[in-house]
Amino acid sequence: MTTPSATFRNPVVSGFHPDPSVCRVGDDYYLVCSSFEYFPGVPILHSRDLVNWRQIGNVLDRPGQLELPPDTHASLGIWAPTIRHHDGRFWMVTTNVTLGRHLIVTATDPAGPWSDPVYFDLPNVDPSLTWDDNGDCWMTLSGVASYRIDPEAGTVLEGPVPMWSGTGGQYPEAPHLYRIGDWWYLLVSEGGTHTGHAVSIARSRNIRGPFEPGPVNPFLTHRSTDRRVQATGHADLVQAGDGSWWMVLLGIRAKGQWPPYHVLGRETFLVPVRWVDGWPVVDPVEEVTAAPAGSPPSHAAAADPGARRDDFDGAELAPGWISLRHRRQESWSLTARPGWLTLHADGTTLDRTGATMVAHRQLHHDCRAAVRVDPGSGRAGLTLRMDEAHHYDLEISDGCVRVIGRVGPFRQVFGEVPVPAGPVTLTIATRTHDLLPPTVTAADQVTAPGAPFGVRPSACDTVSFEVATEQGPVVLAELDGRYLSTEVAAGFTGRVFGLYVTAGSAAFDWFDYRSTPVSEQ
Repeated sequence: MTTPSATFRNPVVSGFHPDPSVCRVGDDYYLVCSSFEYFPGVPILHSRDLVNWRQIGNVLDRPGQLELPPDTHASLGIWAPTIRHHDGRFWMVTTNVTLGRHLIVTATDPAGPWSDPVYFDLPNVDPSLTWDDNGDCWMTLSGVASYRIDPEAGTVLEGPVPMWSGTGGQYPEAPHLYRIGDWWYLLVSEGGTHTGHAVSIARSRNIRGPFEPGPVNPFLTHRSTDRRVQATGHADLVQAGDGSWWMVLLGIRAKGQWPPYHVLGRETFLVPVRWVDGWPVVDPVEEVTAAPAGSPPSHAAAADPGARRDDFDGAELAPGWISLRHRRQESWSLTARPGWLTLHADGTTLDRTGATMVAHRQLHHDCRAAVRVDPGSGRAGLTLRMDEAHHYDLEISDGCVRVIGRVGPFRQVFGEVPVPAGPVTLTIATRTHDLLPPTVTAADQVTAPGAPFGVRPSACDTVSFEVATEQGPVVLAELDGRYLSTEVAAGFTGRVFGLYVTAGSAAFDWFDYRSTPVSEQ
C-alpha cells in the first residue's frame, strides 16, 4: 500500500477533469469526473498512490447508458458523479442534466462493463450514495437533502430528509456523507463553482441529523487570495490503507494579468487531511504540495503525462478519446484503412451540433498537438475547442490549409496556404505568457505585421497554427487564447484538441500530443 511521497505536484489529474470523486478498495484507488456533453461519459481512473493516475475506461460507454440528445447544449449532459464500493460492487451515481434524471450503474470490475442505468426522478444535482448501519442506501443531493432509496429498484423509501446546507454560501452542492467512528460527517461545497468556491463540514450522531457545523467553516477556500490555484471545492474524502486521510477536489489555474483566464477547465487536486479534535483540517492547495510527516513514500514520483501518441493500430479507440454527444458506429472506423482512424462527416460545420469529432483533452498550458491527415476529397482538420461558438480550426480542403476562428457570432479566416494532394501534418501549439515584455504595447500587438491577433497584456496564452510543407513548417497564424477560455465562453468544460471531418471522409494516420515547457520553445 502506498500513499503520496513527501512532496507531489498538483493537479494530480490535469486538464478538463472536474468534480472528482474517489474510493479505495484494498491497495487501489478509483476516481471519476464529470464529462458533460462528451461521449463516452464519466472517465474512470486508477491509482496505487493517489498521485499517479491512469484512465482505465469510461463508466457510461454505450448509448443505452448515456442519452445525450443532438440538441444537448455545451456544458450540459453528465454532471458530478460519485463512486463508492459496497457489498462487493462499485456504484456510480450521477445526473444527466439534459434529461433531468439521476442514474445509478454498478460493476464488479471498475474497468467495466457497467450495468444499465437505474433512474431516479428527484430534484437538484450532485448525487452521492452512502449506506447506513442497517445496510440502507441513502442518496444525498445538492440543496442539501437525503433520500433513503432502493438503488436497484429505483424507488424512494423515505425523504426528503433536510440536512445541513452549509454556512449560507451560494449553491450548497457536492454533498457527501461519511461514517467515521461514532459520527456521520457531511461534506458540502458552497460559494459557487468559480472563485468563491469553498468546502465546509458538519457532523451528527444520526444520519438524519441534526448536524453540528465544524468550528472553522469553510475549512478550505482560496477566495479573495492571490494563490495560483483558485476555485477550490467540490471535494471528496478518502482514507489510505495506512490510516492517513486525503481529499480530492477541483480547482483552476488561471493565467494572464487582470482578469486572469483559465483554459484547461477545472482540474483534480489532492491535499492531505489531518484531524484535530474530531474535525478535518487541510492546508491551502499548492502546485507543489507537501504530504504529512510519516506518510509512506510513493512508489513513483508524480507523473507528467507529457507525451501521448496514438498510431491508431488497435482494435478500439483508447478510453481518453471523447466525441460530441454520441459516436455513431457509422461515423468512424479503425479497419476501413488499417493503421488509420477514418472519420465520416455527420454534420457540415463545427459551429453547430452534430459534427463528427474525436477529441483529446488539453492537459497542459504549454503544449503541441499534431496530426497527419489525408483529407481525400473531404473537409477535415484539427480544432482547439471550447464549444460550438468558441473554437479555432486548422482545416484542409480543396488543396488548401486555412486557419478559421469562431468566437461568439464572428467567424474569420486568418491565414491559408496551398498544399499538394495527399497526407499533410497539421500542428496546433499553445504558449502561455503571464506578462508581455514591457517594451511591447497592446497597440503594437494588434497592429504589428505578423503579431498575434488581438493579444492584450492580459492575454493568457497564444495559439499558433502550423502546417508542414515541402519548404518546411509554415506558421499560418497566431491567435489570442483568451477567446477559448471559460471567462469568455462560459460553461464548465475545458479545451480539447479535436480530429474532425465536416464533409466527406478523411483518414488520420497518427495523433501526437506533447507538453512543451516555455523554456523549450
